[in-house]
Amino acid sequence: MNATKLRPLTAEQTDAAFKALASEQRREILRMLATCPGEPGAPCAASGEVCACKISERLELAASTVSHHMGILKAAGLVSARKEGTWVHYTLQRDVMERVAAELLGF
Repeated sequence: MNATKLRPLTAEQTDAAFKALASEQRREILRMLATCPGEPGAPCAASGEVCACKISERLELAASTVSHHMGILKAAGLVSARKEGTWVHYTLQRDVMERVAAELLGF
């Protein structure tokens, strides 16, 4: 992470990100997305996307619970979403996560 080149988050972005990170289930979802596509056997496509169905299955959460958590993560800018048919595929926004880390560490 090259913190000197990161654009700082606004106060609203920082608050939304930290509120999103307050939930262990959301942190677990972010860890799951962060392993894509590198982890062998990871439930994701080569593009790094993870289907909501895989999140639900792997974390043993109801689809409605996953949808709720993903809405919060998406509103905070930590993930992006792409709808394909009836499923939504999510991708970690690594640049935003780096900015959150920089904010937390005071860079």
